[in-house]
Amino acid sequence: MKRHAKTGLLASLLMVLLLWAPAAPASVMVLVHGYLGDGQGFHRAGVVDALDAGGWHYGGNWRPAPDGRVRLVGDAGTGERTVYTVNLPATAPLALQADWLTAMRRAAEQRHPDEPITLVGHSAGGVVARLALVRGGQGAVEHLITIASPHLGTERALQALQATNSGGMFGPFRQILTRQALGSSNYEAIRQSQALLLDLAPPHRGNLLGWLNVQEHPEITYDAVVRNTGFRMGGDILIPAWSQDLNQVPALRGRASVIASPLGHSLDATDVRVILERIAARAG
Repeated sequence: MKRHAKTGLLASLLMVLLLWAPAAPASVMVLVHGYLGDGQGFHRAGVVDALDAGGWHYGGNWRPAPDGRVRLVGDAGTGERTVYTVNLPATAPLALQADWLTAMRRAAEQRHPDEPITLVGHSAGGVVARLALVRGGQGAVEHLITIASPHLGTERALQALQATNSGGMFGPFRQILTRQALGSSNYEAIRQSQALLLDLAPPHRGNLLGWLNVQEHPEITYDAVVRNTGFRMGGDILIPAWSQDLNQVPALRGRASVIASPLGHSLDATDVRVILERIAARAG
């Protein structure tokens, strides 16, 4: 009898503690894809499933609508922690992508008033997310995590422009070889991305990264996941390590945490462990 009474007392005490304990702040995460990607890339890589296993409810995919607004596709409702993907016009200039992302962020804020937002950008998506913060304001965003992002550009963008350049004596021959190597669809995608590839060129006076990297950035938490697979100078096959490091951006020098990753450039489900660790570190 005494044992049952003691058990009942403990259960009552636990209920009181649960009622009076402060609720964990609800959070929102927005996953931003890179060049020629889309929101499905996070599903294919297993990132969304891994986040679900970590307690994050998938809320759907934000994308541009024909009327110039944004709409949520696959609306799965909201939870204590909700994660969204986005579909941006992946061959458009970075400023246009950033403006769409700002519209999507504002739509997410309407669904989640007073809740903090974490932006997670992969590859060029990390630059888009940073540009959106500078152009469109911080809003409810309190945390930016970039993964393998070319914050100081990449020579690969210039190589792609050169490979599809039809000018000069050898231009037509170069185009034929490039089309055969890449396939017609990839070749045409690169041809449609000329402005975007210029945006991803190493920063200099007069180009986008040269401007963005000296602009005032919001006072939020910045984390950079830097891939390092043993290539010369570090980094992955597309982006050198120093370009992925947010502390190399003049406006953010000394303000970011850098997390080394042994993976290649592509997304991986194991990125979720780093994402959740950084979110927990910020909350702590």
